[in-house]
Amino acid sequence: MRLEAEGLTSIRGGRTLFAGLSLAVAAGDALVVTGANGSGKTTLLRLLAGLSRPQAGRVVLAGSEAPLPEAVHFVGHQDALKGALTVGNNLAFYKSLFGGEGEAVQAALGRAGIGGLAALPAQVLSAGQRRRAGLARLLVSRRPIWLLDEPVNALDAEGQGLLARLMQEHRGRGGMVIAATHARLDLPGAREISLGGAA
Repeated sequence: MRLEAEGLTSIRGGRTLFAGLSLAVAAGDALVVTGANGSGKTTLLRLLAGLSRPQAGRVVLAGSEAPLPEAVHFVGHQDALKGALTVGNNLAFYKSLFGGEGEAVQAALGRAGIGGLAALPAQVLSAGQRRRAGLARLLVSRRPIWLLDEPVNALDAEGQGLLARLMQEHRGRGGMVIAATHARLDLPGAREISLGGAA
């Protein structure tokens, strides 16, 4: 499987964020996207996820029977948790929505270090706990492409170590990781691209 972007151009508010951008990520690969605030890192992830359309260029998923949206896990700035639902019910919803082979909800929460919080409403979680719940969402339904926007935000050192291990496990199973970040990520062998743009 291979995710390819060819000649992507994105314009926001009359300003060109990037133009003619091409990249390719294959099974087991990792790509780190860096750049100043406003340079288009989140925009690029949304284009790769099929959530937005570029002004020019295209995104192609080769070697997969599933369409692109069904192959992607996108974890953005918002942790996408319904506050009134319990943590466990939030994860159960995503497991049902995304389908596929994945870990049981309680097992995923345990691996994320928040197994004891399954019965709590999501609205009472700290920022770091919410981010860990977002990581657990990656585990309850296996999809080959992880698109992670500032994935270490709000994570303590232990949580960052957990993220590193999960990314390596995912790559070891043939998955791909594309992460947009200001922080240093523990991703051995990852390639890096930097987007221009002003803060």
